[in-house]
Amino acid sequence: MKYIIGNWKMNMSAGEIVAFTRGVKKYKIPKNSNVQFGLAVPYVYILGMAKIQDHVWIGAQNVSEHDNGAFTGEISASMLGDVGLDFCIVGHSERRSLFNETDEQVNAKIKKLQEYDVMPLLCIGETEAQYEAGSTKEVLLSQITKAFEGIDKTKSIIVAYEPVWAIGTGKSASVETIRETVGFIRGEIRKLLGHNDTPILYGGSVNPSNSNAILRNAQVDGALIGGASLDADKFMQIASSLF
Repeated sequence: MKYIIGNWKMNMSAGEIVAFTRGVKKYKIPKNSNVQFGLAVPYVYILGMAKIQDHVWIGAQNVSEHDNGAFTGEISASMLGDVGLDFCIVGHSERRSLFNETDEQVNAKIKKLQEYDVMPLLCIGETEAQYEAGSTKEVLLSQITKAFEGIDKTKSIIVAYEPVWAIGTGKSASVETIRETVGFIRGEIRKLLGHNDTPILYGGSVNPSNSNAILRNAQVDGALIGGASLDADKFMQIASSLF
């Protein structure tokens, strides 16, 4: 199975979502396609999207590590599970950098999502300074190890490698760099979980111009797409790299 998952972040209006949906329907997906589509949408659109996108995974972009209580503005894993959400992003670099989310919080969120049968989509990645210092593997190993501590190894999880320096910058890691790094991640996950069943996606300025090279040659299981997922044509052009 291959995965094309869009992260809308804090974007899209109701009208734009209707236009996006209509735009996607113009494209014919082969009947024998093994591509699973997903969209991580703002909270206010989750229920509406879940009703109209029965063949597409609908996910959230964040979740609280708490069960319930006096946490104004937070959304719990039990709530996401209650509305039948398919997945939830955890550990995105913007959550880590803008909201000071720690590896310990990421771990707690994964455990909560597993408890309520919502699949976690874990984001990991190094900063530009860490990349230039040659610390990529050290950083990724630390993030993976801490995120997976004490989790249920029998439940599904997806990992997205998103080098921070490539997110929203127009820069993208080379195919060779992605292949080598994903190979490293895959090996370390196998050691931690005891199997090779964890899909690994690439994210970081994926667009129609570079998607074919990345998705066909970098040994990844798909892509987590940011800005390009806001445009139906760009989103589907990227997906067509896997058809």
